[in-house]
Amino acid sequence: MPLFRKIITVSTRHEGEVINLTLQVAAVIRESKIQEGLVHLFVKHSTAALTTIEYEPGVLADLSRALSILAPDDAVYAHDKKWGDGNGRSHVKAALVGPSLTVPVVGGELSCGTWQQVVLLELDVNAGREREVICTVTGE
Repeated sequence: MPLFRKIITVSTRHEGEVINLTLQVAAVIRESKIQEGLVHLFVKHSTAALTTIEYEPGVLADLSRALSILAPDDAVYAHDKKWGDGNGRSHVKAALVGPSLTVPVVGGELSCGTWQQVVLLELDVNAGREREVICTVTGE
């Protein structure tokens, strides 16, 4: 089964930033020339995450609020006590959303729903860094 892999590099600026990767992922699929299969994405960082979402301000604010409820800014995190970097909540949020995403490839295209976009969530309080997303396309 053919396999094509490429790294998408993204520069982030701040905690809570949501970066739309849909066009970049679609470009990798086209470059792969794979028509039917799967695209698997994996972010190589423990304070960033991947998901799909309707990329509009209201739902992005709702997601941010929901994650803040699950891992509040003012909670005490054991990670912060041990390492002193203040990003314990960032690790928890990233673990809740997850580091990977798999989407079907149909007819050489990313097969998302009408309103679905593939996004990277920058969750680190110490943001402003390069994030790498491994994009692997498999199929025929």
